[in-house]
Amino acid sequence: MISIVDYGLGNLGSIQNMLKKLGQPAKIITDPEQLDKASHIILPGVGAFDSGMQHLEEHHWIGPLSKRVLVDKIPTLGICLGMQLMTKSSEEGVLPGLGWVNATTVRFSAEGGLRIPHMGWNRSDVVKSSVLLPEDGQERRYYFVHSYFVKVENPADQLLRAQYGTSFTAGFEVGNIIGVQFHPEKSHRFGMELLRSFATNFHPQVLDAQIKGNSVSPA
Repeated sequence: MISIVDYGLGNLGSIQNMLKKLGQPAKIITDPEQLDKASHIILPGVGAFDSGMQHLEEHHWIGPLSKRVLVDKIPTLGICLGMQLMTKSSEEGVLPGLGWVNATTVRFSAEGGLRIPHMGWNRSDVVKSSVLLPEDGQERRYYFVHSYFVKVENPADQLLRAQYGTSFTAGFEVGNIIGVQFHPEKSHRFGMELLRSFATNFHPQVLDAQIKGNSVSPA
């Protein structure tokens, strides 16, 4: 069962409805103990970074989530603010992030008259091989609403790249952890493609085979 974490911030119903349309059972969970039954986890979010971290702390999500993600290696998808919360910190606030990924969250520069927030449809290019997205050369467009973006320390963690004044990480994949800056539940066919792949292709057996395959591949 895909578990959508309700910590007080996020467009949960739209995500659940999109998964239902794809024939994927998903449940919005309000208690950290419900994570024990999760086969996949979705961490959504809208709003400010510090508010997100405060909500996670106040509702006792941080410890149970970190265990399921970092120890049990449950496939986990962060969406928009949820992606940013997975990083170490954000220029938007002062609180530390979850620190699951070696990355920070930074603000777009308004130099050159760039409008902030970045809002609307934007092309995103697949930059590494993944079971999530086929490298078919197809132009993928997703729907974004954000003033901050994730800066990964390791370029190999970048899954999708987009351009808005500067090149930025539209999606990362680090082991069992995925983050996307856009809203797949609002991104029509390409958003559906990503959510379907997350639900059906991104699971422990595939991840384990991927890791083993990487360990024996030639340099």
